[in-house]
Amino acid sequence: MITWLAALAAFVWAYLLFLHGRFWQAGPVLAPPAMPLAAFPEIAVIVPARNEAAVMEETLASLLAQDYPRFSVILVDDESSDETGAIARAIADPRLAVITGAARPAGWSGKLWALAQGIALSRAPLLFFTDADILHAPNHLSALVAKLEGERLDMVSEMVRLRATSLAERALVPAFVFFFQMLYPFAWVNDPLKATAAAAGGSILIRARALAGIGGIERIRGALIDDVTLARRIKAGGRIWLGHGALAESLRPYPGLGDIWRMITRTAFVQLRFSWLLLLVTTLAMALVWLAPPALALFGHGHSRLLGGFGWVAGMIAYWPSLRRFGLSPFWALALPLIAAFYMAATLASAFNHARGRGIAWKARAYGAGAA
Repeated sequence: MITWLAALAAFVWAYLLFLHGRFWQAGPVLAPPAMPLAAFPEIAVIVPARNEAAVMEETLASLLAQDYPRFSVILVDDESSDETGAIARAIADPRLAVITGAARPAGWSGKLWALAQGIALSRAPLLFFTDADILHAPNHLSALVAKLEGERLDMVSEMVRLRATSLAERALVPAFVFFFQMLYPFAWVNDPLKATAAAAGGSILIRARALAGIGGIERIRGALIDDVTLARRIKAGGRIWLGHGALAESLRPYPGLGDIWRMITRTAFVQLRFSWLLLLVTTLAMALVWLAPPALALFGHGHSRLLGGFGWVAGMIAYWPSLRRFGLSPFWALALPLIAAFYMAATLASAFNHARGRGIAWKARAYGAGAA
């Protein structure tokens, strides 16, 4: 029985390494445009902001410093209880409009309602959705447009650089990106012949006509994993691209384990569509992939030890490109089974929170299980 378990884990890792869309690779990466743009379609940058006073001045300054010649910024102050709106309004730039968001209607997520209010003010052919805590290089918009127009895409999104400064961030944030790539291999997302679709909500450039073609942002108004939901809708009738970002970075800190724990538990059970069967399957699969190989390598015998060792080494090798992207030592890969156990525990906690009726909470807002 143990040998069969080891063989199954080794088979799964062979599949993941060679047949699962090269999810572990270092690219693709959104790069600066190789040559000057031939055209500059107007862009409306829409920034939903709720209680982001700590970063507001810095991130807006980076947006307004873009080298792209035709853009405007619409910041939607989403019922902030801090100085978010006041700080934004103090920036004197004719390209920046700051609006006070209306109360959120029933059935809408807060972020999507804020985006909807910004979209309503725009007539631009391109819309750029970005979080209020993202810092942008001056050529970021140009790179996004070059990718969109150069490959005739309907939507371009990127996983911006996340912070990996604190011990908790170094231990857990690269794995977050790694697991996201495993769930949604970027090569499959970017292949129009594959059904896999995903996006990263911190940086999404989308054609206004493509958004209108799916019925507008209101078609996904209750989605809590709104980026992936939007990507699925757009890819059903168009082409999308997802990669890593080298021209934008998140300023949001996760100083302790508890901060990352809360980030995972907020939406992990949503990702599983509130399905206890999917939770069981996911837990067993993660145990097979991440926990069984090192346990077999350390405590098994004969063939089971060899097969377990193969699975453990395969996981570490697959993780190295993610660690290099964050400038971290490859020795962090040794901790991957423990890191995976942390994510498993947080996923289970997300489900148990739902079972206790605690639902999902984000930025002092609670959402019921009906949101997806």
